[in-house]
Amino acid sequence: MAKGKITISVIKADVGGFVGHSSSHPEILETAKDRLVNAREKGSIIDFHVLRCGDDLELIMTHDKGCDNKTIHELAWNTFTAATEVAKELKLYGAGQDLLKDAFTGTVKGMGPGVAEMEFIERKSEPVIVFMADKTSSGAWNLPLYKIFGDPFNTAGLIIDPSMIEGFCFNVLDVKEGKSITLSCPEETYYLLALIGATSRYMVASVYRKKDKEITASASTERLSQIAGKYVGKDDPVMIVRCQSGLPAVGEVLEAFSFPHLVSGWMRGSHHGPLMPVPFYEANAVRFDGPPRVIAAGFQVSDGRLIGPHDMFDDPSFDLTRRKAGEIAEYMRRHGPFEPHRLPLEDMEYTTLPNVLEKLKDRFEKK
Repeated sequence: MAKGKITISVIKADVGGFVGHSSSHPEILETAKDRLVNAREKGSIIDFHVLRCGDDLELIMTHDKGCDNKTIHELAWNTFTAATEVAKELKLYGAGQDLLKDAFTGTVKGMGPGVAEMEFIERKSEPVIVFMADKTSSGAWNLPLYKIFGDPFNTAGLIIDPSMIEGFCFNVLDVKEGKSITLSCPEETYYLLALIGATSRYMVASVYRKKDKEITASASTERLSQIAGKYVGKDDPVMIVRCQSGLPAVGEVLEAFSFPHLVSGWMRGSHHGPLMPVPFYEANAVRFDGPPRVIAAGFQVSDGRLIGPHDMFDDPSFDLTRRKAGEIAEYMRRHGPFEPHRLPLEDMEYTTLPNVLEKLKDRFEKK
């Protein structure tokens, strides 16, 4: 077992879609792998794995440098820029669309890519699940995280496991004000739900076990529209969750995704749709650029090595969830341009709709 702390960094970006926004080209994945193989050989990282969810490129890396490390973030940025050049050569759609700055400034935060990181000392056995979503925003994690760490109807360990019965602390970010608050559950559960039920503004950034402040989950909270000031794509979040041995069991963590709850995003980042848990090979956003997808990569972490991934949603027990998501997608699509399928106007301010409404403003008459 590793003697010092290990850091898991999951950094993602949309560097070009194949075809349209539906998937990622194999050459993009190979370019990223080549870069990270070189970094591992140089000792910059301990291990890595490259995945994609829809048209998003996900870099999963382990190292001993801690969170927000310049070397790791610059490695990710350079990998994304190299992949963007490949995307441009192949004329992939939206090449480099998540890279909102021209030059690296010390961290990828605020530059477009999404980031989820956590640092911890490895336990005797260290199961970790990395979740990656496409065609949705970071608020999509709010409901599953509450169910995993706050709802005993989902997680039996909250009342059965003496290591968990004291509860968990949720760090919640107000993305509009740029402020955060930490709420302790179960005693502040109602305060927590009052906030995170508003998924477009309040987002769970991390979760800690209350009794010893052990990190248990970390989620990306970047909002591309607020960085760029206009619509540039979906945020397509990532999340890391540690499991077992005083934390929710793997099955309890996955159970939170058995309900395909409605999330914002989907077509043009402007619609509500069900979050569909799918195996790796089905992580393609096709129908109406969706519906929104989530994949789960399971690893055992051993001295920083990523043993895996195991495709956690490649299981028939999620078939009913997928069918239900299909039914919900069909129902929502029948609304066409009407709410609640289309997002409310206040959530459309960073889309292209304001440009359409601008052409009508002088035609309104007072009554």
